Amino acid sequence: MPHSTRPSDSGRSPSSARRSDAGRIRLQPRDVNGLVTLAEMYAAPYDLLALRLGTSGQTTKGVIGRWRDAGLAATGHLAEGPHWCWLTAAGMRQVGHRWEAAPPPLSRLAHVRAVLAVRISMEANPGWQAGRAWWRCERRLRTERPGVGQPGHVPDAEILWPSVPGSPRAGETWAVETELTPKPLARTQRIIAGLLALPYAQVMYVCAPAALPVVRQAAGNFRREQSARVIVRELPPAALMPGAA
Repeated sequence: MPHSTRPSDSGRSPSSARRSDAGRIRLQPRDVNGLVTLAEMYAAPYDLLALRLGTSGQTTKGVIGRWRDAGLAATGHLAEGPHWCWLTAAGMRQVGHRWEAAPPPLSRLAHVRAVLAVRISMEANPGWQAGRAWWRCERRLRTERPGVGQPGHVPDAEILWPSVPGSPRAGETWAVETELTPKPLARTQRIIAGLLALPYAQVMYVCAPAALPVVRQAAGNFRREQSARVIVRELPPAALMPGAA
């Protein structure tokens, strides 16, 4: 069950009463990075949050504990493997968003983990920093551009490549799809067709092994110039939930 986001005041003497600034923390760049990550990605398991922050497991637990004590985040053991962390309503206000502040449904945990792992893997690529690329999360897409993609479908993210001199990707926008389980071929083709109809330079599918054959077949059923815009990659190992095949 999720932990309480506030420490108990029971049993405290008058001399140990909470100060007026209790529960507040001085946010460092690492805190801002972590809190924004939680807002954008819905939630994060401790191990991937440590990768994103570049901290050890123990340090990450300490950082999360500070957020929790300040009422900005909550934690819980939602599934097999590491604990998860997500923002409270106060934490969401802190980062300036009005998105729902709650843990993802259990049915979406695997997908949330996979998308965050893909993001971390992309950001670790030397070309990412050289091209000053940035990740536009699904939540932003749904808020800012509700009509993206075919009706009822929004990509898991976009990657934006600004017009940096010398960058081979300057000015491009990519769609990102994370596929854990194979969808029917016809449905996969419809999704790809909807994304190819938009001005994406590339549509990148990052797939679990079971989903690779269907996505590759679907991508190959388009005209050559269209198929060339679809990149199909395998998920990084960290993307899979503990115990997943």
